[in-house]
Amino acid sequence: MKKSSKPFSISKRIGSFSFAINGLRILIANEHNARIHLVAAVLAIILSYWLSISAIEWIAVVLCIGWVFMAELFNSAVEYLADFVCGEHNEVIGKVKDLAAGGVLVSAIASAIVGVIIFAPKLAFLI
Repeated sequence: MKKSSKPFSISKRIGSFSFAINGLRILIANEHNARIHLVAAVLAIILSYWLSISAIEWIAVVLCIGWVFMAELFNSAVEYLADFVCGEHNEVIGKVKDLAAGGVLVSAIASAIVGVIIFAPKLAFLI
């Protein structure tokens, strides 16, 4: 599909954010795992604040939160598209969906490891 040749418009660019925000709403409203990730993100932010982590550690926490949500968004997009294209069970579509879900799992595990690296020493010191 060819991109529009309409002139650049700041108001239209700002308006396009509404589509992205709607995507986030759809994710949180419809995907149970996304709600679990949201709770984990809020807890990580609270713990980060409480433990007064460094700026570099904050960067790692924020990037991990973004990474997990980005993976969850792409996974959900793949699943919605796959279900639309092929409503009945299909082995190839099943593999595609499993691969997308695996991406979420990898990002969540890597983020959990980053969390342990950052938080475990600080929490151990408090105990």
